[in-house]
Amino acid sequence: MPDILPITLAIDTAAPRLQLGLLLADGGVDVSIDEIANGHAELIFARIATLLERNGLGYADLRRVVTTTGPGSFTGLRIGLSAARGIGLARGLPVVGVSSLVALSLGQSGPSSVLLDARRGEAYLQNFAGPGAALTAGAIMPMEEARAAVLPGATLIESAIVDIALLARHGAGLDAASHPPEPNYIRDADAKPQTAARIERRGA
Repeated sequence: MPDILPITLAIDTAAPRLQLGLLLADGGVDVSIDEIANGHAELIFARIATLLERNGLGYADLRRVVTTTGPGSFTGLRIGLSAARGIGLARGLPVVGVSSLVALSLGQSGPSSVLLDARRGEAYLQNFAGPGAALTAGAIMPMEEARAAVLPGATLIESAIVDIALLARHGAGLDAASHPPEPNYIRDADAKPQTAARIERRGA
């Protein structure tokens, strides 16, 4: 690990929390956590400003931004992704996207299976050989199938709460070009656009 790390802002809004992590040049991470299910948009920039200020930093000191990309709350993900992209665009910074399933695996030193309740009797599942080392792609499947597909002997992770400090450190070393900040919904949105095939056309 280099002696001086890129000052990195990490954002996670995929779960019912607003989590921010600030990786400092010496390797320390300062965090800001709000337990909220809604209202991320109203708080996020004020919390970022506070986090930077208490470390004697400003937006000009940031060298990259990392954000979780889901699966998770559609609304929360849009807010986190929009904030990360906006900061990156305004400051000319690389923005790194990390799947929430990958982020959840970072706290384990060995094999793990991330299994999250996707509701409707379904689950998101991804198996890992180690922290961030995926063995399978993230997928959605019936809950019973997901439990049967858990890696034997692996640590089972069923909490959607990411360790924001680990995310900041992980994201600081990733190639932004191969980890774009694109939403990883896995399941399509419930609301689907109307198509010409669904709409009865009436003559003039």
